[in-house]
This record gives sequence, C-alpha cells and structure tokens, in this order.
Amino acid sequence: MYLIVGLGNPENEYNGTRHNMGFDAVNIISKETGIQINKKGFKSIYGVGEIENEKVILVKPQTYMNLSGEAVSQIRNFYKIENNKIIVIYDDIDLEIGEIRIRNHGSSGTHNGMKSVVENLATNEFPRVRVGIGKPDNSSDLINYVIGKIPKEERDKLEKCVQLAAEATINIVKYGITKAMNEFNGRKI
Repeated sequence: MYLIVGLGNPENEYNGTRHNMGFDAVNIISKETGIQINKKGFKSIYGVGEIENEKVILVKPQTYMNLSGEAVSQIRNFYKIENNKIIVIYDDIDLEIGEIRIRNHGSSGTHNGMKSVVENLATNEFPRVRVGIGKPDNSSDLINYVIGKIPKEERDKLEKCVQLAAEATINIVKYGITKAMNEFNGRKI
C-alpha cells in the first residue's frame, strides 16, 4: 500500500499558488487514476483506490502547511504503511521552474511542510517528489512568492511541471523509485 501526499494549504485563497503544487499533483493523479478524493479524516481529505493492482491512498492534508506532518503520521499509523511507501509531493524553491526531482530520502531543506512531515514521522527515510518553483528576485519576499498568485508567463510551465510530477509519482508506484529516478530526474520542461 502506498500513501501519496500532496502538500498545500487548504483554503481557496491558496489555490493556484506555488505552495500548492503538491495538492495540484494529487488532483492530477486522482483524475488520471479515477481515485476520488472524497473522504474526510486524519486531518485530511483523501481517497482510496488502486494503481496497477497496488492499493493507494491519495491525501491532501487540511492542516496548514507547517502542520502537514500531523496528518501524514496519523494515516501512516492507522494503515501501518511502511516509510518507503510514503511519497510526499511538494514545491521546492531550490529547483528551477520546470524541473522535478525524485529522492528516496533526504532533508526537509527550508520547506516548513516537509519539516513537519520529517518531525512527525521521526525519519527522513521516505520518497519525495520535489516540484521546482524557482526563487523570487528578492529573497525577503519569499512568503509572497510562494503564496501569491502565479504570473501568467510562469503558469504554463508550472502546470506542465506539476503534470510531470504526477506522472513520476504514478511511475514510482508502477515500477519502483529507482526506475522513476532514472527516467524523470534531470528532465526539464
């Protein structure tokens, strides 16, 4: 069983922002696999289904970003999911727009949602799919950059990047993380 978690903020004002790339990727996975995200619980909305005969839970935590780990740990503990079967999808300022990167473990970097997940799971040994959103020109404007609306000239590239992240995540479930890393790491939109 896989737990696929997209990180984001739950309120409508955050729709269409860089910080909700994880939610956007989970929405694409839901659409492409027919797994409906229609259940509430574990501080999340989620859906249960299958990808290639593998049971999958798609999750969008409904806490704010910096508390995402509470939702992830509740679901992991309830379903007794192994850490190597938890895939977290999230935005990353350290990658260029249009780039994704898959890792089977690693630090949380500067991402508060990932810090919460690592802290609540008490490990950083779980796969993640990072969606590149780039950095703002002015580093003091980081908050507005990640939760502000995306300019039209960047939107298309970010939408394609999120689509690629969704494909990569499905690929992890179907073929394993090593094959997914070989196929998707280094690809750019």
